[in-house]
Amino acid sequence: MKSCLLAMIAAGLLLAGSAGAAEKTAQQNKMTMCNQHASSQDLKGDARKSFMSDCLKKDSKMGSMTPQQMKMKTCNTDAADKKLSGDARKTFMSSCLKKA
Repeated sequence: MKSCLLAMIAAGLLLAGSAGAAEKTAQQNKMTMCNQHASSQDLKGDARKSFMSDCLKKDSKMGSMTPQQMKMKTCNTDAADKKLSGDARKTFMSSCLKKA
């Protein structure tokens, strides 16, 4: 009888714990996306901290972008900073987007 009761309590706790763990808040989802973006860009140290701060801001749209969109945005910014155009820009963008 005791073992049956203990088994039922344990099963109830497992179900309650798994239901709560499966549901993430909007902020947790945003944190997950920002972490994925920072990792895909191989950011470390202060660059990662700065990126995460910007990404997690309330008005930031970076947290809702896919990793590919983030990569495209980063490559576009780098190409603009280098003032590339035409074939040079196409070549740069191609190699930038292929990087791991």
